[in-house]
Amino acid sequence: MNQIFALRTTANREDQVVDFVSGNVQKKGIEVYSVLKPHGLRGYIFIEAKNKQSAEESYKGVPYARGLLPNTISYEEIENMLEQGKQEINIKKGDIVEIISGPFKREKAKITRIDETKEEVVLELLEAAVPIPMTLKIDAVKVIRRDTDEEEANE
Repeated sequence: MNQIFALRTTANREDQVVDFVSGNVQKKGIEVYSVLKPHGLRGYIFIEAKNKQSAEESYKGVPYARGLLPNTISYEEIENMLEQGKQEINIKKGDIVEIISGPFKREKAKITRIDETKEEVVLELLEAAVPIPMTLKIDAVKVIRRDTDEEEANE
């Protein structure tokens, strides 16, 4: 049965470690079946391998790899990191949001439309001289102010 191991890495270097480990596995024919960088967990990647020896061999000589954790990981422990579940969208048309990633980071904008199927929002920057609609992923914005009508209704 395959085992899952957690490999400690330098924070924010997980992508490079995944690339190096994948390259090693392909070049050397090591019995590693998957290499995963979990969303939202910094400093670790997961390696699914035949045994601990194969997992250790896969990151030998890889920069930013710090070593395996002593215990194996069960699938149940990382299952929530693997499946992209449908998350509830808590953004409404008219909300004022702050952009938290990309070239317009820290800019404030107003939501004009929400496309839940694509998980995108259309917004207009508040500081812009001319309102230009932009489309961003929902996780690239955070709500900082609700429409005032809704706030009064909740009080």
